[in-house]
Amino acid sequence: MSFYESAEVAAVRQAARKFAAEVAPPEKAAEWDLANEVPRELLLQMASLGFSGLVVPTEYGGRGRHVMGFLAVIEELARRSFGLSTLYALNAGYGGLNLSVSGSEEQKRRFLPDILAGRLMFAYGLSEPDVGADLASVSTTVQRKGDQVVVRGRKRWTSGAQHADYIICLARSGPEGERHRNLSMVLVPTSAPGVQITNIRILGSGGNAPADVVFDDVTVPLADVMGGEAGWNEGWSQLVGPALEIEKIQPAAMALGIAEAAVEEAWTYSEQRRQFGRVISANQSIRHDLADARTMLHACRLMLQDAAWRVDHREASAVETCMTKLFLSEQCRDVVLSCQQVMGAPGYAAGHQMERLVRDSLCFPIIGGSSAIQRNNISNLLKLARG
Repeated sequence: MSFYESAEVAAVRQAARKFAAEVAPPEKAAEWDLANEVPRELLLQMASLGFSGLVVPTEYGGRGRHVMGFLAVIEELARRSFGLSTLYALNAGYGGLNLSVSGSEEQKRRFLPDILAGRLMFAYGLSEPDVGADLASVSTTVQRKGDQVVVRGRKRWTSGAQHADYIICLARSGPEGERHRNLSMVLVPTSAPGVQITNIRILGSGGNAPADVVFDDVTVPLADVMGGEAGWNEGWSQLVGPALEIEKIQPAAMALGIAEAAVEEAWTYSEQRRQFGRVISANQSIRHDLADARTMLHACRLMLQDAAWRVDHREASAVETCMTKLFLSEQCRDVVLSCQQVMGAPGYAAGHQMERLVRDSLCFPIIGGSSAIQRNNISNLLKLARG
């Protein structure tokens, strides 16, 4: 394998970097962060650049399977704005990827054209007030009534629900005791009667606050069960299916983009800030901190590219994607915190990007499968003895 990006992926990265620089200068990203709102019309522009189709098959109008290109866009957008990168993920990732992998033929024909045009966004409704990592224990239910289904329950930490057109809701559709065989994914329109969305105030992730969602006897067509009628009670296999490996490294790419932005700002600041008659980048401790940060970014990028290459080429990758999510989440966070120390007090205050980057970086060991879960997965997949 090669760790160098193909010409196609490099072109996608360059286009994403140019777009992000134009629409999300630091002052604009700060504005979105404070308002907790990223303009939805930016998604239309991203779609016009072909970004929405990077994980959608060509037979449905997409560009085929380009996981490395998809992650390059995520990374470049996150360098400018976490909220901008999540806006894209709600469209191309949660929408385009999941429907391409698990949707019925009718659902693909119905939804993918609008996803590719940047007109649809999807949020994940998985966690609940009393259910986090143990998703097989969700208490939200879905019941069949003729050619319709009724969803009842609550979801928590539903990122992007306030922007999304649909929530992909994991619900119990079979007897409570039939663990893993009693779950279905339902495409619930956020505009449906009985859907209530309340944003949760959190430390970072401005522009993409998670939400509490209540489904109060929400009725949708049976055709909106993921996979159609054939997807009934297939929710677990859809959740842990082929899309999972990409979804694990998607937040890793976001973390890398944020860490890159932090290193760039601390590097520039150190060359401009003068103390005791010279720039602080002349001090050995600062030079070592920034050298370590650049080295860690290089290691993180190689690890992400390795995992993405494996997924792109449909090689076994479950262990490597878990390792990548774990390593990048923690190391990129640490890189950002180190860069904040380089800047000192200005890195803690408004007026620089650093304080926002710090807040955003702290979520990655928690979201998208926590570091503890990834460590469990790695030891289990490698069959570490339990006794």
